[in-house]
Order: sequence, then C-alpha cells, then structure tokens
Amino acid sequence: MTLPLRRRGQLFASHGLTLAMALILFALVAAPLITIAIQTLQPSSGAQAWGDVLASRLSPNLFWRPAANTMLIGLSVAAGCVLLGGFLAWLVVMTDVPGRAAIGFMATLPFMIPSFATALAWGSVFRNGRVGGGGGLLEGLGFAIPDWLSWGILPTILVLIAHYYALAFTVIAAALAAVNGDLIEAAQMTGASRKRILFGIVLPVVTPAIIAGGSLAFAGAVSNFAAPALLGLPVRMQTLSTRLFGMIEIGQTERGFVLAILLICISAVFLGIGNRILSGRRSFATIGGKGAKPRRFALGGGKSLLAVLAWSICFLTTVLPIFLLLAASFAPSSLALFSNWTLHYWIGTSDPAFARGQPGIFHNPQLISALTTTLTLGVVVAFTANLLGILIAVALTRHKVPVLSSLVSQLSFLPMLLPGIAFAAAYIALYGAPIGPLPALYGTKLLLALALTAAMLPFAVQTGRATVAQISGDIDEAARMTGAGFFRRLRAITIPLAARGLVAGLLISFVNIIGDLAITILLFTPTSPLLAVLSYSYASDGFHQFANAVTLVILVISMFATGAATLLRGRRRENIA
Repeated sequence: MTLPLRRRGQLFASHGLTLAMALILFALVAAPLITIAIQTLQPSSGAQAWGDVLASRLSPNLFWRPAANTMLIGLSVAAGCVLLGGFLAWLVVMTDVPGRAAIGFMATLPFMIPSFATALAWGSVFRNGRVGGGGGLLEGLGFAIPDWLSWGILPTILVLIAHYYALAFTVIAAALAAVNGDLIEAAQMTGASRKRILFGIVLPVVTPAIIAGGSLAFAGAVSNFAAPALLGLPVRMQTLSTRLFGMIEIGQTERGFVLAILLICISAVFLGIGNRILSGRRSFATIGGKGAKPRRFALGGGKSLLAVLAWSICFLTTVLPIFLLLAASFAPSSLALFSNWTLHYWIGTSDPAFARGQPGIFHNPQLISALTTTLTLGVVVAFTANLLGILIAVALTRHKVPVLSSLVSQLSFLPMLLPGIAFAAAYIALYGAPIGPLPALYGTKLLLALALTAAMLPFAVQTGRATVAQISGDIDEAARMTGAGFFRRLRAITIPLAARGLVAGLLISFVNIIGDLAITILLFTPTSPLLAVLSYSYASDGFHQFANAVTLVILVISMFATGAATLLRGRRRENIA
C-alpha cells in the first residue's frame, strides 16, 4: 500500500504545481484580456465605444487613419528588417567577409538600444524648426530639411527598422547556420552558379526563419509607442498605439479598450498568417548525419565593398546614435552639435537665463527618484519573473499534465504576442478598479510591477526551460526518494545547477524592463517616475538635451547589464564544454 500512496502523493504534487502556475498565469495574462473584452461588450458604454471607433464621424481620426498608418509602418518595417537582417546574416554565416564575428556581434546590439534613443538621435540630425525645440544638425549647416524627412511615417519606419532588424538577423542567422554544407557542395559539383544556389537552395530552406523574423519585426513595430510618439505626434501623425495612449490619458477608457482589442487583433491576424504559411510549407531536411559545416561563398573582388557596407550599417544603427545622443546632451543647440558644449544639462543648477530655468538632470530630484524606482522595479520584476519562469519550466519539463501543461505553455508565451500598450490597457481594465475586498491598484507601483512581470514571462520561461532541460532528472528523482520536498529540491539542486543561466536571464529581463516605454507610459504616476518616462517627458516638452542625457543613463545601465549577461553565458558555455 505504501508505493501506491507515494505515487498518489507525487501525482498530487506534480498536478498541484502545474495547477498553481496555471492560476497565476490566468491572473497575470488571461484575466486582464478577458476583462477588457467584457468591458467593451457592455450594452450601453461598450456598444457606443465600438460604434464611435468604427462607424461614426470620429472613426477616421480614431481608428481608420491610425490603423492605416500602423499597417504601413508594420509591413514596411517587417520588409526592411528582413532585407537588412537577412543580408547581414548571409554575410556573417555564408560568406568569407572579413570581420564576420564582429559584424555579427554589432548586428545584435541595436535591439538593446531603446527605440526612443534612436528616435532622439534622428531628431538631433534631421529635425527641422516646424515644432518647438529648434532644428537639428543639418538645418544648422544650412540645409532645408523637408517635413517628410523630419517627422511622420518615413523617419518612424527608418528608426524602427534600425531598432528591430537585429531580431530578423538573429533568427535568420541561426537558420543559415543549420544549412547542411552537403547541399551546397552537391550543387557546386553540378556546376550551379552562386546565384542559383542562393535562390534555389539557401532561400527556400531559410524561408521559415525569414517569415518568423518578419513576423516578430511586424509585431514589434505595430505596438511600438516611442518612435511614432516622438516623430509623429508633433505633426499629428497617429498610430493605434499613440491613439490608444491618448484615449486613456484623457479618460475615454472604453474607446481606448476598443483600440487595444483591435491592435491585439491586427497583431494576432498577421502572426497567425505567418504561422499558417509555415505550417503549410513543405518541409526541407537540412541536417544530415555527418553534420557538415555550412559552405562559405568566396566573395572575390566584392569582399571589401560588402564588408564596408556591413560595417556602415552596424555603425549607423549602433555607434552613431549613441555618439549623437552624447553630443546633443552637451550642445546648447542641435543646430550646432559640436560647439559651445556645456555640462549644464547634466550637472548645472537652475538658471532662469538658461534652458528656461531647468537644472541639470543630476540636480533634478525627479531623476534620482526615477533612477531609484527604475532600478528597484527592474531588480524586483526580474527576480519575480524569473522565479515564476523556473517554476513554470519545472512544471512543464518534470511534471507534465495532459491539457493543463499545454495551457500553461501557451499562456506563458502569450505576452510575447501582445502589444505592450494594449497589455497595459488591459491591466487598467481589470486592476484599475476594486475587486471585492481588494483595493484598486491603478496609480500604484504594484500594478506596474505586475504588468511588467507578466510581460517578461516569455523570456523567463524560455530561459528556465533551457536550463532545467540540461539538468538530469535522475538527480531530482534521487533527492525525491530520500524524502526531499519540492522546494528543498528546487533550492538545493535546480537553482544552483542552473545558476549561471538564470542570472543571464535575470539580466536580460532587467535590460528589457528599464528601457520599456509601451507599458510604463500608461501605468506610471508622479509617485512612481521611471527613467524612460522621464526621457519621453523631457522630449515632449522640447527639452531634447535633457532627454538625451537621461537616455544615455538608461543606455549605460542597459549595456552594463547586457555585457554582464554575455559574459555569464560565455563562461557557462566554457563550463559545459
């Protein structure tokens, strides 16, 4: 009788962990989305909001024009990212271009630079004097910069391509690295040209990665708030994300919730189309028994030219924006970025004759408060998300339960597919009002922490599953047979053995949190300022030098954490090897 009882206990424990994770994910992910849908289906206010957004005289400004702008930006960014990221991935993986490793490293960095940093750098060069804050460097040199290059759709698209192409590069490069060299060698032996090999063999094999990279770039672009807000709102160019923010900000929450649902639907439809294309494609086997290395193309006389082009792309999207932000944080006017530099915007005291009396950021009490809040929130959310990530990973890897495990897996990945600003609106819908004895959380740091924790779960769960999968189940089973409980095994075995991977996951989550603007722009309050919101507020008020300085503080923190994560992953690989 003892063995069956023990098995029943183990079964109850495994089911209990998976059920607990399902309930937590329901509260963090599913419940806010269900609430926002219910609120827009109310007979009176909900129906009126849908009518106002979709079929009224306000509809063109509320939805149709912003939706058209959103689609144009999303599709253009997806295409640009695939072309740029695919080109660099092909150079790094498939050719003998010099400096491949360095180019590959540089091509992954733009995603770590917040999109609002690149938008501010663009303004420092191309901004004209149409709106407050003065012109940029080129206007100072005597060039007449047209509005279409300073503001609106085109600069927004270019800034987002520069930000998101790293996603496409990473996905496509991984697919190219898996292309079996035997395929290319066989084609070369039959006399096929390099062009025919590229378009007849390589391109069809990596098409799933191209679609995946384009889908990720599209989803990121349509949900991005920072770039269209900084480059579009000054000339009244609206996207669904900026329009949603405006509706919530002025108290028209029902209309905002409708826009959030429509934004989620647009993202879901196009991601679903991508998945449908992938599932309907004929499979190509690319990995053989020999595991042959990818065959590199000899570039011949074009090697130097392509190397210069690749380095130029990396320089323009990584080094130059940071350099421009640094110069613009010292220059009294963007018209002359490299003259009359001053440290006032960093450490200056209040002077009515300078910058309208604004003190330097390190004399602004808001900066210290924002820095403290951002770092504290980043650490707390990173730890919470990764703790949940490791628990979910254990539940999915060691305690599989039919149906329930699949539900947990899908819910844990769902935030990756949801636009951040729409996700924040869903949290306002559910937790912005009292729930039974629970008080309203709107305007509290707790609500912000919960939303960011949910948004970081896909990263945390994927990191957790990768690390837990490398730990032999025999170790856990041996500890279980000696009577060690779940939490003791977790504390004594799982976490120590997965420590390096988990720390890297913590740092990656931390970087994403401190640079987030899409979620925080809706949920922050004056009592919980954040660095990203402070930078956006400075830029919105025309204080671009202060905005650049705050953005550089964010970049320094992000790059330090990214470097630490890269170093830890490198050491972890060495230890495994």
